[in-house]
Amino acid sequence: MGYMSQEGYDKLIAELKHLEGVERPKASAAIAEARDKGDLSENSEYEAAKEAQAHLESKINLLKQAISEAKIVDTSRLSSDSVQILSKVEMTNMANKARMTYTIVSESEADLRQGKISIKTPIAQGLLNHKVGDEVEVKIPRGTIKLKIENITVG
Repeated sequence: MGYMSQEGYDKLIAELKHLEGVERPKASAAIAEARDKGDLSENSEYEAAKEAQAHLESKINLLKQAISEAKIVDTSRLSSDSVQILSKVEMTNMANKARMTYTIVSESEADLRQGKISIKTPIAQGLLNHKVGDEVEVKIPRGTIKLKIENITVG
């Protein structure tokens, strides 16, 4: 998991509280309701409810692990000298001169609609540690693209 913004960390905490406080009781109620319907050996509803509960518990455990391993990045200490996590990067695709802006975030915070890409994506990996004015070649599934870094700000 690793580094993330305070906002991303707060979202994980909120999701965990929701799963534990709302979804877990619902899952228990579904199991109890299915159990009341009789013979458990032929009760597919009971099996489905037990499976849903197991999936939920697994998700809760993964969230707890992510929260325990999270390192919140103090954005006031970040520099805009080179691209790093939480950098907002304005760049130009040299092939078609298209401008784009992405903020590089942890995997759990990635949201392409908001212009937030995971640090694990090829574009983010290709940009890391580069400076304004650098042209970088990034291998993506469709080939290689050449990007020129126009501006770096702290997201």
